[in-house]
Amino acid sequence: MGSQLRVYRRRIKSVKATKKITKAMELIASSRIVKAQQRVAAATPYTREITRALSAAATNGNLDHPLLRTEAKDLRKAAVLIISSDRGLAGAYSSNAIKEGEKLTAMLRERGLEVEHYLVGRKAIGFYKFRERAIAGSWAGFTDQPQFSDAVTIAATLVERFLTPADKGGVQEIHIIYTHFANMVTQTPVVKRILPLEVEEVSAAEAKATDQYFPLYEFEPSPEGVLDALLPRYIENLVYTSLLLSAASEHAARRRAMKSATDNAEDMIKSLTRLANQARQAEITQEISEIVGGADALSSAAGK
Repeated sequence: MGSQLRVYRRRIKSVKATKKITKAMELIASSRIVKAQQRVAAATPYTREITRALSAAATNGNLDHPLLRTEAKDLRKAAVLIISSDRGLAGAYSSNAIKEGEKLTAMLRERGLEVEHYLVGRKAIGFYKFRERAIAGSWAGFTDQPQFSDAVTIAATLVERFLTPADKGGVQEIHIIYTHFANMVTQTPVVKRILPLEVEEVSAAEAKATDQYFPLYEFEPSPEGVLDALLPRYIENLVYTSLLLSAASEHAARRRAMKSATDNAEDMIKSLTRLANQARQAEITQEISEIVGGADALSSAAGK
């Protein structure tokens, strides 16, 4: 019985150590969520303004830009960028993004397109390497705190592949899969086509009728020249925003997973403590029984 009690105590000690780790990771994730939300909020004004400027330039300029073509001819290839995490212990965060990538890949192949995969995060890279799948490009080491330079590198690779002619192996569509951070509870995988861009033209009258802000710009040297300058910046910002939202979602998913692990550890400690008390009580009862039995045996021997 004593050995069983030692086993329970050893397990309680182990679970308590695990609980300390999960609690610490929960607190770290909580603090990083706040910072990630602040970075998303800081990037929002730039995203809003560059979108307005791009829409105005596209409306007033030449829409026959290679990044704005709505119907690509001779469709052969499509690129898919999947944003996952570098580290685990974040619940189904990475697996949900990878599953969306699998669904999108199947849909593109049904259209007769060859798919190139570009991966962000060690989880997605490990998933594809384990299954010996081709990886056109990969980046890792920054998913929890992405920098704008990381987005520039990724966007440059994607734009270069898009501008490469189809007969030279270029892609005609580029899709991105990231996890949108709605709030601390809800994080949803999102699939978005980033190239070719879809620019919706809105006239001043339509904007006024719908209470939308219609920007008035003067373009130097021309709307076409502004488009050439803004479109790469827009793609970079789009990728950067996706990385920031995914980082916030990763921290929220990890916080939720670690909180669940901490709660489970508390429940396990209570259960093991109850079992240890029962084992201790049984051990005490057995010791008392042995003492009483020994005393009875002594008194019987003395009576003879």
